[in-house]
Amino acid sequence: MERIRNFTTESLSILLGILLLAFSVVDLELVMASSDLDSENFRRQFYIPDYIFVPSSTPECLPDVPECPVLVFINSKSGGQLGGDLLINYRSILNKNQVFDLGEEAPDNVLHNLYLNLERLKLLGDKFATKLEENLKIIVAGGDGTAGWLLGVVSDLKLSQPPPIATVPLGTGNNLPFAFGWGKKNPGTDRNSVLSFLDKVQKAKEMKIDSWHILMRMKVPKEGSCDPIAPLELPHSLHAFHRVSSTDDLNVEGRVTFRGGFWNYFSMGMDAQVSYAFHSERKLHPEKFKNQLVNQSTYAKLGCTQGWFFAPLVHPSSKNIAQLAKVKIMKRHGGWQDLFIPRSIRSIVCLNLPSFSGGLNPWGTPNINKRNDRDLTPPLVDDGLLEIVGFRNAWHGLVLLAPNGHGTRLAQAHRIRFEFHKGAADHTFMRIDGEPWKQPLPVDDDTVVVEISHLGQVKMLATHNCRSKSVHDPSSLTIQDADERDSDNEDESVGEEWRKFGAADTFKIPDEIDISHLS
Repeated sequence: MERIRNFTTESLSILLGILLLAFSVVDLELVMASSDLDSENFRRQFYIPDYIFVPSSTPECLPDVPECPVLVFINSKSGGQLGGDLLINYRSILNKNQVFDLGEEAPDNVLHNLYLNLERLKLLGDKFATKLEENLKIIVAGGDGTAGWLLGVVSDLKLSQPPPIATVPLGTGNNLPFAFGWGKKNPGTDRNSVLSFLDKVQKAKEMKIDSWHILMRMKVPKEGSCDPIAPLELPHSLHAFHRVSSTDDLNVEGRVTFRGGFWNYFSMGMDAQVSYAFHSERKLHPEKFKNQLVNQSTYAKLGCTQGWFFAPLVHPSSKNIAQLAKVKIMKRHGGWQDLFIPRSIRSIVCLNLPSFSGGLNPWGTPNINKRNDRDLTPPLVDDGLLEIVGFRNAWHGLVLLAPNGHGTRLAQAHRIRFEFHKGAADHTFMRIDGEPWKQPLPVDDDTVVVEISHLGQVKMLATHNCRSKSVHDPSSLTIQDADERDSDNEDESVGEEWRKFGAADTFKIPDEIDISHLS
């Protein structure tokens, strides 16, 4: 008995020793990995020298062109204090001149000046600048609206080599980062977390996604204004949806025209109204919204207090989508056709990515019968189609939390048009990529139209955890249609005035630079 006891004790001691050794090895590996990431050689892979930004500065002699040079744009007001903390750590790791606070510098100005200097350097035969432009990537830290701001700017600049974009989740929903594997929780902001994120950016793959143009036009109202009303004030990230100038090709005399763009979703109705209330409350009391979990809880409470769980009892049916507007769609080929909207639908979402309301997928994956009977496909981010989904009330939205849960699948379309009924309502709520606004509607106008159309593609960076699927993905069920669906060409059926989002002026090489010498 004593021998058995001694043997057991010795065995446990050996086992404990093995476990301690294993943990020590793991800890050592983590320390070594962290040390490797914080090495000068690693940081140099992302470094951009001063002379790339400042024409008057002296060129630096670097041994090699960085493998993954990055421009970092941070919304310092996002995520409570997280944005400010990230700004400090990125600037301590990289050249401070390649890290920008979006509260102080607009991305269109930064990128325009950068590419202008790159063209000058290339003209002078600077091979470093040429290679750096080829390798350049962008990191944007903020909410979905901030990410959309950068995507709009990069799209409108129409660069010959547009850089792919990685997104740091600093918002409340973080649908864009989640769709490409960057997570939906606010990240760590310490030095090691920043280095780890840079490592993921270096290993990330490029992925094209569809861009969508949105245009709204109505008569100039006899009284009042029909400009979009953002929560308290128009946030800068809503810049993409604004009234066009009197000199713009889209401007029509006697009518008011607004345009913008989105990459994840456009929604109207119930969900946009809740989002509007949330943003209004956050702008009034920003000190209460510094924690992502608290933000999400507040969001849910607003859905309850607005009565969306008992919508038929609280909200008049006149605000339902079918009573508010006629919806028309256009498939990839053919003309406009009416889309039937059930009278109970109070929220409609036009979705490009499989990530909505905190990473949920409203479209799901239609089974084989639905695909055959209704010509539906799984959601792909580069197939030139939007998934149109409807919701009846908040209970209907909770279905998304269940396995295989989805909203009411209405259609997939290449273009969508909302024609508002005359006098149906004096306003509605709309939202693009997380940014809501209250939209006044002239009650005497029967020609209020919102039209969504495909407008090219942009490049994103995706991790191995990416949830978005491409037509080029081997697991895609529509891979055979890739040649037909995937195209960098813009829709030939729309005029030149439809081919901009209004986020930035197209980048042009100044006349004083002789483009015949540019490679």
